[in-house]
Amino acid sequence: MKAVRVTPTPDGGKVEVLDIPVPEVGAGQVLVRVRAAGLNRGEIKQAGELRSGNAITAGVEFAGEVAQVGEGVTGWREGDRVMGHGRNCQAEYVLADPLALMPVPRNLSWIDAAAFPNVFITAHDAVVTNGQLREGESILVNGASGGVAMAAIQIASVLGAKPVIAMSRSAAKLDKLSQFGVDVGIDSSSESQVEAVMAATGKRGVDLIIDTVGGPVFEANMDSLAVQGRLVQIARIGSPTAQIDLAKLWLKRLKLIGVTFRTRTEQERLECIQACARDLLPALEAGRIRLPIDRTFTIDAIGEAHAYMQLDQHVGKIVLTVA
Repeated sequence: MKAVRVTPTPDGGKVEVLDIPVPEVGAGQVLVRVRAAGLNRGEIKQAGELRSGNAITAGVEFAGEVAQVGEGVTGWREGDRVMGHGRNCQAEYVLADPLALMPVPRNLSWIDAAAFPNVFITAHDAVVTNGQLREGESILVNGASGGVAMAAIQIASVLGAKPVIAMSRSAAKLDKLSQFGVDVGIDSSSESQVEAVMAATGKRGVDLIIDTVGGPVFEANMDSLAVQGRLVQIARIGSPTAQIDLAKLWLKRLKLIGVTFRTRTEQERLECIQACARDLLPALEAGRIRLPIDRTFTIDAIGEAHAYMQLDQHVGKIVLTVA
C-alpha cells in the first residue's frame, strides 16, 4: 500500500510516499480502507524534528470504509463509513482502535469527514472539557483561521456563547469567518486586542480564551480576560515563551490551562474522542458545524501539500485524497 513515510536524517525527516505492507488486523482492532486523510501543522513540525530512530508513517486523522474487523470487536462491520483519530493515517490502510472511530454522517463526503476528527476533538477538549464554556459566556479565539481555531469558534457558537470573538492578522480571513459564528472580528494588524475585547464585552473582558499563538499575545490575553476567566493554551505558533504578571493572575483569579495529546494515556485519548462524538456528531449531521476545505492534494503530492501549508495562506483544512 502507499503511505507517507518520514525517514530520519541528521537534517530532519525526509518525507516521501513509499510502498509498505498492509497492516495485519489483530484482536480488538479495525482495519480501515482510507479514502482521505487530514493534514495538520503538527505533522510538518514532527517531520522536521525527526533526526533519529525508526521511520514513521505520518497522519493523525482519516476517513474511509471498514475493511476488516478483528476478533472481539463489536459495533463495527465491514463496509461501515467511518472517520477516526489515530496514528499512521496517511496511507491506503490504517489500523484503529474501535473506540477511536466515529460514524460518518450520510451528508458528508470523504474529504469533509477527514477534516473533522483531529481539529474538532482537540477543540472540544479545549472549549468544553477544559475551558468549561457555558451558554451565554464570551469567548476569544486567537489565530482564528487555523483548523482547530475554526472548530473552536463553531463549537462555541453551537453552545450559545455570546459574543464569539475571533482574532487574525488578516482582514480577508476574518471576513470568511463571519459565516461560521463569529460575532466580532479583530484584525490584530491594525487593532488593539485588549481595546477591541473590552469594547465588545462592555469592559468586562472575556470568560474564555482559546489560544494557538502563544508568547506574542500572552500579556494581551491576560488583560483581555474577565475576573475568573480561563485561558486554554493549545499551540505556540508565535513563540513558546512569555512573561507573566502574577499580580494579574492573583487579582483576577484566572485559570491558565495547557492542553495536549502528547502526554495523554491511550485511555484518555479515547475518552476525548468519545466525548467529542457524543457532543458534536448531532450538530455535524444537522449541518450546524462544518469545516471549510481550503485545498486538496493527492497523497502522491505530499511535498506540495506541506509546502502549501507552510505558506500560511489557507483558511480551513488541507486534505489528502487517498483513493
